[in-house]
Order: sequence, then structure tokens, then C-alpha cells
Amino acid sequence: MSDAALPDLQGRPKGGLLKKLILFPLGIALLGGGGFGAGLYYAGERLSPSQEVLRLIEQETVETEGETGPKRVPKAKPETPVFETQYYEFPDPLTTNLKGSRRFLQIGVGVSTQYDASVIANVETHAMAIRSDMLAVISGFAEDEVEGTAGRAALAGALQDAINARLEALEGFGGIEGVYFPSFVLQ
Repeated sequence: MSDAALPDLQGRPKGGLLKKLILFPLGIALLGGGGFGAGLYYAGERLSPSQEVLRLIEQETVETEGETGPKRVPKAKPETPVFETQYYEFPDPLTTNLKGSRRFLQIGVGVSTQYDASVIANVETHAMAIRSDMLAVISGFAEDEVEGTAGRAALAGALQDAINARLEALEGFGGIEGVYFPSFVLQ
């Protein structure tokens, strides 16, 4: 008989419990390590999230090299095609009389773009011409045309068209995608 088969003083075989205490965790570690290794093998070489973002940015710049004008600025999330929005607010409000009315409208105007900073720089550079165009557009609206949500949306659309037309004439590219009114006073 071997030593393992010989009973000790209490009637149990020697080393059986000790072998179980050593072999059980060792078996679990081997199975877990094998599963981890198999997962790495089947997953292949994957890029880290930061490497994936860099790859997507490089891919986008290669695809858009032939385009002219400013480029859209992506946010840091590669899973969704969401672009960073930049805002610019004209420093002084615009005040003008409304068409066919003794009342006047005083509004603060802000614009937004999802293109690069050159669009905002163009707006700042040509602010005087853009303000003149906006005043002309606002004075072409009647009192009843600017009241309510639909009226404000129509005015914002007309101002967006005027701003983009001026920027296209001066810079070759508009890029303004939204016009907002931080203040809107009709008196």
C-alpha cells in the first residue's frame, strides 16, 4: 500500500484533504486562464478606444481632402456621428422699426455652426456687414409676422439665409446652421 492509502490515526487517508485544497484552486486558475487566452485569441488584435478615434479622424481627413471650405469638427465619441457645435453671440442687440408699424423690435442675435472655428472667425471679421444685412431683413418683417413661435422661427430662417449669403459672397462659404435670439423685445 502507498502512503496515501494508509489511514492516519483518525481513520482518514493521509494527504487527501491537502491535495483537494491545492488542486481545486489550481484547476480553477487553469480553466480561467485558458478561457482568457482563448478570448484573446478569438478577439484578435483590437484597437484601444483612443487608437480607434485616431483611426477614424485620419480616415475622415483622407475622405474630405478634396472638399473645399471648413471641415466639421467631430466630438470625441466615435460610436455616433455627432459634431461639436460652436456658438457666437453678437455683442450688441439690434434695434429697428418693423414694416408698416410704429413699433420696433430689439433682439440679441446668436449663431451656431458645426464647422471648424474659421466660420466663427469669418462672422467676427464681417460683423459690420452681417449686422447691416440683419437689420435690413428684420425691417422687412411686419409686426404680426414676428409674433409667436412660428414668427420667430421664420425670422431666424431669414436671418440665417442673409448671414450665409453674405459669408458666401465674402468668403466663399457660409456655414451658419442656426440663429438664436437670447433677447427678444417687441415694443
